[in-house]
Amino acid sequence: MAQTIFRTARRADVPAILQLLADDEISRSRESAPTPEPVDAAYWSAFEAIDADPRNELIVADAGGEIVGTCQLTFTPSLSRRGAERMTIEAVRVRGDQRGRGLGRQMMLWALDRARERGCRLAQLTTDKRRTDAHRFYAALGFEASHEGFKLPL
Repeated sequence: MAQTIFRTARRADVPAILQLLADDEISRSRESAPTPEPVDAAYWSAFEAIDADPRNELIVADAGGEIVGTCQLTFTPSLSRRGAERMTIEAVRVRGDQRGRGLGRQMMLWALDRARERGCRLAQLTTDKRRTDAHRFYAALGFEASHEGFKLPL
């Protein structure tokens, strides 16, 4: 595999990102397979909104033109913590054949450096309670399970 770089996703990366998002049991229950642009415009509209928003960054891990990982970074101003900006890391995925090789750790360390560059004072994420391997992974990076999260489908 070629050297991996982390960069902002381009429109052409969307199908590969969608494949990564659907590449596990938990995600398969809530994501559908990638579809051509005319069939499912919602994905394309979401990409355009993320791409146009300076507080959102859709990141890919690019190994010689192959998308092998992704995450979304959202930067949120806050009055709490003395007005500190925070970064939320979402939709972290590494392609199945690349798991266990350190790519996820590299991507997370890159994302944390990105937060520091922007002056963030806190990095946060949520992870499904069933993802016990992910919990160990995030703990090894220094994240603490400090809050209980709630979701409500609308």
